Amino acid sequence: MAAIPFVIPQADTDEGGNEGQFAILMTAAGVFAAGAASAATTDDVKWINQCVADNKGGAADDVVLKYCTCMNNKMSDTETQSITQWEKTHATERKACDAEAGWK
Repeated sequence: MAAIPFVIPQADTDEGGNEGQFAILMTAAGVFAAGAASAATTDDVKWINQCVADNKGGAADDVVLKYCTCMNNKMSDTETQSITQWEKTHATERKACDAEAGWK
């Protein structure tokens, strides 16, 4: 599997406030480095991004990203459901990823 490409929002050079974006980037790098044995494809990134959008506001951004990445890694490469659809019928995996991500 290939490395995961990230689109990072451009920093506002007029004022500070980039700490959150930097923290998310560093968290994402850590999550994906920890999962090097199962590197994500472009398709994985699409599903993870959709999961993050589906869960926006449900928890801190880094927790949501960890959760979505965990769920994606538990899914088969041939799965056609979104992570959000799949999690509804896979409670065991959902609970494991909740714990791994620190979702409270």
